[in-house]
Amino acid sequence: MPDSLYLKLIFRLKLGYPLNLKDPKTFNEKLQWMKLYNRDPLYTQLVDKYEVRKYVQSKIGDDCLIPLLGVWNKFDDIDFDKLPNQFVLKCTHDSGGLVICKDKSKLNKASAEKKINKCLKRNYYRILREWPYKNVTPRIIAEKYMESDASEGLPDYKIFCFNGVPQIWFTVTNRSKGDPRCDYFDFHGNHLPVEQGYKNSSVPVAKPSALETMKEYARILTQGMPHCRADFYEVAGKVYFGELTFFDSSGFEPFFPKEWDYKLGEMIELRENNGK
Repeated sequence: MPDSLYLKLIFRLKLGYPLNLKDPKTFNEKLQWMKLYNRDPLYTQLVDKYEVRKYVQSKIGDDCLIPLLGVWNKFDDIDFDKLPNQFVLKCTHDSGGLVICKDKSKLNKASAEKKINKCLKRNYYRILREWPYKNVTPRIIAEKYMESDASEGLPDYKIFCFNGVPQIWFTVTNRSKGDPRCDYFDFHGNHLPVEQGYKNSSVPVAKPSALETMKEYARILTQGMPHCRADFYEVAGKVYFGELTFFDSSGFEPFFPKEWDYKLGEMIELRENNGK
């Protein structure tokens, strides 16, 4: 099925209104438009969890990169004896293909192998037509297991940038309790009255101490891009790079109230790029 038709069908099903590709107005509409018409070949490198490290190093240095422990083409190539007691395995070409190991002696290798091999066979592009993933080489990387003082694990902070300008950020809390909450903020410290996917937290959400550093890194990494989300972690006040995302929730998650779909959409200045 052609990408445009496929996206129109999924869009109407998930968001309840028709996808307007001729004159897109909302944030979610414009993300679908960019899937079809903003095909900068650089994006393929930037969604590759291994190759993006080279880009980050060239832009802001490697001090913010989580230490890399290895890269392999298949699971059988991994020498677990050479890995530390704690590590994280990730597939380079998709979302969700990871195995977190906190104690190597308790790692279920058979289960890990099954999960990783399933992910290696998947072409993430086909699911919701996020074209940058189409030609990413499926590989496995291992990174250092990062810890923080947070009881819920390592929090991440996601910054929405438009034309290289960081505008808002959000974080997800309460994951460990099975009731995730998502809160959006601007860079003036205001909690924004918007929900997407999850409800807002019922308790105040702490601002990361290194937010300004994250903001500057996000600005540098997203220059020249109509829209990109830059994700970071904070460990003991130090910033670590997470990933770059061009299609937040793949452009299929409604906003409440709906006006925020339009407010964020106004921030995206569409530019066609046919990949040449």
